[in-house]
Amino acid sequence: MPATKDGSQVVNQEHWTAVDGYLADTFLPPDSVLEQVLANSAAAGLPAINVSPLQGKLLMLLARMQGARQILEIGTLGGYSTIWLARALPANGQLITLECEPKHAQVARENIALAGFSAVVELRLAPAVESLAEIVAEKRGPFDFIFIDADKERYPEYLEWSLKLARPGTAIVADNMVRKGEIINAKSDDSRVHGARKFLEIAGASPRLDVTAIQTLGIKGYDGFALAIVRS
Repeated sequence: MPATKDGSQVVNQEHWTAVDGYLADTFLPPDSVLEQVLANSAAAGLPAINVSPLQGKLLMLLARMQGARQILEIGTLGGYSTIWLARALPANGQLITLECEPKHAQVARENIALAGFSAVVELRLAPAVESLAEIVAEKRGPFDFIFIDADKERYPEYLEWSLKLARPGTAIVADNMVRKGEIINAKSDDSRVHGARKFLEIAGASPRLDVTAIQTLGIKGYDGFALAIVRS
């Protein structure tokens, strides 16, 4: 690994990717289903913005630690994270995932069926705020675990709706919070950065939440998660 003049190590994307590879080889046995899910998504032209394999397993473990029976996912894409989360559910568990792009939803449904979770996962195709309003009106929930990974500009709204669908003890996890470090740039011209910043500020000020954030490095680059528990 290269070093600077003062002897400190320079860590770059190549190194982060290599570390991710080592950890994945150590903790994740070959998984033909998830490999096919990623291949299907790529073949359909979906953007490669899904969580990494290690992050997917992290979500599964967090949901399992939570003892989640009812999971809400905001942002389906090709269903990769959906499948990881569904694997955390007990036999009678249910997961609702929200997607606004018809092509993404079609690929996700096929991938979810491939993984054997069609009876467990309910995919709703509509703008997420519309689906969330419907879920509230239907008196669904409360959900034990909520994962937010969608358009960052609307994260503050998704947090507001998530709190309506939560109970004391619900875990909320939000992806893409660090934005390659741009999260500290209040003058950024990127609306996604501003959405993430507003989400964090609202969450941090909410008396209903205990929240923290972690920075992540790996094959997805430099980013991070926000993690919260609903107090009341």
